[in-house]
Amino acid sequence: MSKIQEETKRKQRSSGLTKKQILWGNVSVVVIALLFLFFYTTISGKERFVENNFVQDTSQESQNVFRHPLTGVWLNEAIDLPYVFGVMIDNHADARLQSGIDQAFLIIEAPVEAGIPRMIAFFDSSENVEKIGPVRSARPYFIDWNNEFDALYAHVGGSNEALDKIVSGDTFDMNEYSHSSSFWRATTRYAPHNAYTSTDRLNKYLQTRIDSENVPEVLYESWQYKDPEVASDHLNLSKVLIDFWAPIYTVEWSFDFEKGTYIRSQAGEIDLTLNGLEVNADNVVVIVTDVSVIDSVGRRKVRTIGEGTAWVMQDGNIIEAVWEKPSVSQRLRFYVGEEEIKMNPGKTWIEVVPSVYDVTFE
Repeated sequence: MSKIQEETKRKQRSSGLTKKQILWGNVSVVVIALLFLFFYTTISGKERFVENNFVQDTSQESQNVFRHPLTGVWLNEAIDLPYVFGVMIDNHADARLQSGIDQAFLIIEAPVEAGIPRMIAFFDSSENVEKIGPVRSARPYFIDWNNEFDALYAHVGGSNEALDKIVSGDTFDMNEYSHSSSFWRATTRYAPHNAYTSTDRLNKYLQTRIDSENVPEVLYESWQYKDPEVASDHLNLSKVLIDFWAPIYTVEWSFDFEKGTYIRSQAGEIDLTLNGLEVNADNVVVIVTDVSVIDSVGRRKVRTIGEGTAWVMQDGNIIEAVWEKPSVSQRLRFYVGEEEIKMNPGKTWIEVVPSVYDVTFE
């Protein structure tokens, strides 16, 4: 035996290590290396999943890494993209007070016949809203906004152009005329201002379509979000008036500095707070686009694709912006120069008008 071998054995004896212990030590090193590789791969895969499907912000603490794809509120874990319900809401004077609009995460309001506004209210399918309405008929431009969410579009009939667009396009549709069980008629109102639905009824119809494997793939995009800023009452204009045709349809949004949100009111409308209903928004957007009358009834054609003038109201400030919507399937977004405006988490209300002269800031 060489001196080197003798010295090696001596060190092994002095250290108390046997061949079996050395072998187990080597195995332990291999196991630790494999565990490290497993966790690294898992975490990397999770990060790639988040990047492709959700808004992620690593500037927050670990429990607030994910934002809800529809509202931007902080989540402590990622969720699948929820199904969305887009419901046509009546805003005729005889339809007030509406139900459910205070629980929508997004509402887009635009003129229909005679310039009277109508709304499409968007709801997260996982939320419970017991009464939504009155539900009214479809118009083609509301379909364009609905389809950027791949949303189930709930309505009661529609204009010929809108119904043709639904039949010839990819709209995930639910018309009261063919799915009456998904709606009900209130006996306390007169038609056409008495049709209602709920997220429970909408979800039951959605489930039948899921069971038959006849639902569109949910692929909608999310906005970018930021945290709300502390508003100062001297920063900027904090009130906007939207002139929809007649004075009774004038909409006012005013910023409540104490609550940090915008409060909605309409001319000729009774105090909503007396009925326990306060319609508020964390973001209010006004967009100007081309609107024209297309028939003797007074139906409108509203341009939804392209770009135009916009104002975004947040935190008591008004931001001059540009709206952009490149295609029907893409989200309506807002920019200052090349930079997309980040929205406050929560509720957003978008007002659509034909002219800058229909908007007054105070």
